[in-house]
Amino acid sequence: MNSDTGDGPPRAVLVAAIVLAVGAVVAVLVVAAVLQRTPGPTPVAVSAVPAPRADSTECATLVAALPDRLGDFRRAPLVDPAPAGAAAWQPEGGGEPLILRCGVQRPADFVVGAPLQVVDAVSWFRVQDSAGGDRATWFAVDRPVYVALTLPSGSGPDAIQTISTTLAAKLPATAPDPAPLG
Repeated sequence: MNSDTGDGPPRAVLVAAIVLAVGAVVAVLVVAAVLQRTPGPTPVAVSAVPAPRADSTECATLVAALPDRLGDFRRAPLVDPAPAGAAAWQPEGGGEPLILRCGVQRPADFVVGAPLQVVDAVSWFRVQDSAGGDRATWFAVDRPVYVALTLPSGSGPDAIQTISTTLAAKLPATAPDPAPLG
């Protein structure tokens, strides 16, 4: 008696179906294992700086509208206690985070005649890191609150462009108010 002439499907079809089902289960398990090993962003410690307007409505509006990604950086949780008006993003491969602080004080070097750079309708004032590295903090100086964005070396233009777009959409432009000379 030939087993291929029975009431069920041919043996070759059954074997192929079983192999396909086992392969699909293995594929799902491999994908799940890879996704489970992908670490989430590590919480970032943000030091407190004088930020008298960090609890303002403007800062709450801005922080709520901040994107999850800034170029190769993705939003990271903050270590508690986190200062009000702060946010951070970490680079995909690890490294120094990008930090935003809203409601900070006017930078001391922002005086009449200080050079500004306009990015997507937002005026920025740059303060170089005092440690002499390539890291810099950019201050948005033409909004109702000062916003500081600290960029690590090599972070590229994506972050400041994206933040500028968000600032322009969420906070109205105001005239910059530099300190008088002398």
